[in-house]
Amino acid sequence: MSATARAVHEGILRRQSARESAARTYARALPIVPVRARGLTIEGADGRRYLDCLSGAGTLALGHNHPVVLEAIRKVLDSGAPLHVLDLATPVKDAFVTELFHTLPPGLADHARVQFCGPAGTDAVEAALKLVRTATGRAGIMAFTGAYHGMTAGALEASGDASHTLVARLPYPQDYRCPFGIGGPQGAELAARWTESVLDDPKSGVPHPAGMILEPVQGEGGVIPAPDAWMRRMREITATRSVPLIADEVQTGVGRTGAFWAVEHSGITPDVMVLSKAIGGSLPLAVVVYHEDLDVWEPGTHAGTFRGNQLAMAAGTATLIYVRENRLAERAATLGSRMLNQLAALAGEFSCIGEVRGRGLMIGVEFVGGEGGGGAHSSAPEPGGVLDGGVTPAGKRGPSADGPRPAAPELAAAVQRECLRRGLIVELGGRHASVVRLLPPLTISDEQAAAVLDRLADAVETAARELGSGRAKAGATTGVGAHL
Repeated sequence: MSATARAVHEGILRRQSARESAARTYARALPIVPVRARGLTIEGADGRRYLDCLSGAGTLALGHNHPVVLEAIRKVLDSGAPLHVLDLATPVKDAFVTELFHTLPPGLADHARVQFCGPAGTDAVEAALKLVRTATGRAGIMAFTGAYHGMTAGALEASGDASHTLVARLPYPQDYRCPFGIGGPQGAELAARWTESVLDDPKSGVPHPAGMILEPVQGEGGVIPAPDAWMRRMREITATRSVPLIADEVQTGVGRTGAFWAVEHSGITPDVMVLSKAIGGSLPLAVVVYHEDLDVWEPGTHAGTFRGNQLAMAAGTATLIYVRENRLAERAATLGSRMLNQLAALAGEFSCIGEVRGRGLMIGVEFVGGEGGGGAHSSAPEPGGVLDGGVTPAGKRGPSADGPRPAAPELAAAVQRECLRRGLIVELGGRHASVVRLLPPLTISDEQAAAVLDRLADAVETAARELGSGRAKAGATTGVGAHL
């Protein structure tokens, strides 16, 4: 790095620290200054190049500055079309809605309505909660532990780390840290029965709710895929009790999990879908798509100044078409499965990896410390996408008999730092910030995926050695990406 480049880099970071809010997040763990980007690669002001497996928290389905996205934006700019139209009809908007409806699950597409919201996913969550409350005349919402639905007040109500009397929190099924200590299909069924009990018990303290909101894969919660059977149970439970089901597909949508929409894995049709991030093709856009039976709003009941972003709609249309025509969801399923298997091999080498899990190109590696709890979950993926090799003496899937080991957020943070030193950008998540998350663009090549895994493996080895935890097992080798 030249002295000039270093000075520019450090000066920008210093001014950011002095002038921006203490609430800033990504910039703290990722002190980089992007100046150019294409596909998976970012170049910083210091001249360093990085492989970006954060992808704008899942916003960049096609990576940075994809040619079809840039061309769509240029076309609007060159046409003289208005860039800001509130909720007025335009050819650009019409094309976006047409393509969006073309991708929806068939059971919803034929009866759908769409509401354009403010530019962020949290705005769409707010709109969805308002919608079901208006349509049902009820106030309560059912949500799940570990959930993340945004940062506005209403979205925070439904998120797992908030406390609000209008929201009932239910157990979200998972294997490694199953709330019932069982995991697998049995743990998921117990979670479903708990939900039924809360709804049906007149003394549960939970009034009949206006809706249920869930994530098909909890992203910020630690990359926890919901089992398909549990998703079907939630649909059956809500449908038979006239409770609208809201699927939060803000991060899971547009091919990310190996299907165009993550609900398609289970075959369910939700009443409401909350969509943002990738649907704007890297630009701010958020919508709520819902069944026409819920469309009881009066004119002006829900509005937003920036719901008419023409550039985002054009970029979104181009992205939706490209993902569909190039079968990138199928590509995510295939490559994601291979990456999960290679990470499972890495988990077999390092005892500090408690579980590898994910679906498609939405992948998480949970780091643990201490003793007990057995080894990592690392066998073939189940329908919910989790790689878990925890087999009890009875042969049941789920956590080992000793239970999960303690989360190791310090180790996860060290792995993130070592990744950055090697030119790899990853994010942390999970209830204890102990999960390293991979959200590469759907356009990532096999060679790039191998490079990502090699850098991650090297970072794990270094971090584990320096912290003196999770030593490599006998005969361990790195270079896992070479086997993709």
